[in-house]
Amino acid sequence: MKVLSYNVNGIRAAIKKGFLDWLSAANPDVICIQETKAQKDQLDLAAFEKLGYPYHYWFSAEKKGYSGVAVLSKLEPNKVVYGTGIETMDFEGRNLRLDFDHVSVMSLYLPSGTNDARLDFKLNYMAEFQGYVDDLKKEIPKLLICGDYNICHEEIDIHNPKQNKNTSGFLPVERKWIGNFISTGFIDTFRHLNKEPHHYSWWSYRANARNNNKGWRIDYCMASHPLKDHIERAFILPEAKHSDHCPVGVVLNF
Repeated sequence: MKVLSYNVNGIRAAIKKGFLDWLSAANPDVICIQETKAQKDQLDLAAFEKLGYPYHYWFSAEKKGYSGVAVLSKLEPNKVVYGTGIETMDFEGRNLRLDFDHVSVMSLYLPSGTNDARLDFKLNYMAEFQGYVDDLKKEIPKLLICGDYNICHEEIDIHNPKQNKNTSGFLPVERKWIGNFISTGFIDTFRHLNKEPHHYSWWSYRANARNNNKGWRIDYCMASHPLKDHIERAFILPEAKHSDHCPVGVVLNF
């Protein structure tokens, strides 16, 4: 099962930049999308179906043109769960889960902490999400949580760690949280198989950052420990340029 995750920074804008042709060529079994910035009725859903994704699910934010996640699948899920059931999290459309026979796949869009109020919201979200996942793993041991976590874990995951130590996305409290999240029973699939530096999934639009590869690795495919022996490949696709992010992916062999 090939699973991709992509923060598209607006699905309609990404489509105008060739997203559909790219999706056809990339050909994942499942793709988790974040920051759709669209309501379902604003999209030509037949376009996804023509590419072989008859199963597509959209969880939009209440606020139009903001946030939102989706999952497109070639495989029919056994169950689809919109949100977490936690009111403080779900109004921004940040979690969507599809349960399959061998694995459950979640698209996650963790908030960014761009100012003090949003950082408080992010930290609360992180705490509530951890509790939610702790309970979920008891029910669903094989869990793959793909998405934009808006956090770099280690210095190797960011091009200028010293300069950004006080920037949201690389704050000590955020790095500690993602470290703890992993320690509760998850595998950062990319780092599990790739130890080299200079691999990023997001670049600022400023200062020619992408061309100079001055980026951050904030998008992950996190696999729960019972999936460890099924991880065949994990990768980042920086050549896909429909967004300020690029796709990340994992291949699971069942």
